[in-house]
Amino acid sequence: MNQVTLLRHALRPHLAWHGAGLSFVAAFLIALLRVKTVNFAELATAFSGEAQTDSHYKRLQRFFRDYELNYAELAQAVVNLMAIPEPWTLSLDRTEWQFGNCVFNILMLGVVHEGVAFPVVWCWLDKRGNSNRDERIALFNQFLERFGERELACLTADREFVGKDWFEYLLSHPLTPFRIRIRENYKLSNGSTCQKAKVLFADLAVGQTKILRHKRRLWGHWVYIAAVRFEDNSLLIVATPSAPKSAISDYAKRWSIETLFGIFKTRGFCLESTHLTEPEEHKPLRIKKHGRRAKSIFRYRFDHLRCIVLNLDHKMNDFSHALQLLSCT
Repeated sequence: MNQVTLLRHALRPHLAWHGAGLSFVAAFLIALLRVKTVNFAELATAFSGEAQTDSHYKRLQRFFRDYELNYAELAQAVVNLMAIPEPWTLSLDRTEWQFGNCVFNILMLGVVHEGVAFPVVWCWLDKRGNSNRDERIALFNQFLERFGERELACLTADREFVGKDWFEYLLSHPLTPFRIRIRENYKLSNGSTCQKAKVLFADLAVGQTKILRHKRRLWGHWVYIAAVRFEDNSLLIVATPSAPKSAISDYAKRWSIETLFGIFKTRGFCLESTHLTEPEEHKPLRIKKHGRRAKSIFRYRFDHLRCIVLNLDHKMNDFSHALQLLSCT
């Protein structure tokens, strides 16, 4: 039983797809692990089987063009396969990805597990810059619809995800514990006096942590405030409705979603290299308007050799033939 068949059997209990769809996804994932990029030209060389690289390339294009993915089902499958223990720590963040000439602004919520946030809900923002309260609430409501029965430890988010209305939502229904970083110049009140956060923590030495003894009012909401001073003398200040002693360490788990983005981008699978927005290439050596080939002869042959080496079980005859050509025998 080959790798694709084994993976297809593992996916079947979690994805209610027809056999051809499961076989493609299994082959796609195996190829992805081999070449560590979602660039279609690279992936096509790593698909197993007797078909030519160009056939695999067109198969990739057809699948992602025509197949309607159920992202809720995929998210549930990921959670089940990873067996992420409860209670869950969530990480909320936003990133921009570039596909060809298109720039996508993506708001994403992930579940933290072993240093990485596994994405469970996300949405495209039809604008540049930060999300607003309604967009965050809509995203979080999607999460609750899919995973509302799961026990939550807390939601973590950076300084971009603050505001009176957003805090009101998290503190009301559903009541969601959070550890959210706030800016140093935000004003905090104890009921009688109001001071900037950086003033209240002005006595902190580098590496030192401090928790204000009583809750402070921030945008009309009473929350605990904890802070730590970094080596560059800046402050990390976290607002939380509960468990202030663990607020800083809990907030540190937010970085797991940055790790996820790095995996998706240049430090991992190069998601921006799909070239999905580029025209489909029907012939590997077609001539473009400027008179040059769409793919060089070197690249065409190099991809052919890579495909052979990555699939030796099926292409030993081709490998032997290539060795003969290289040795001029």
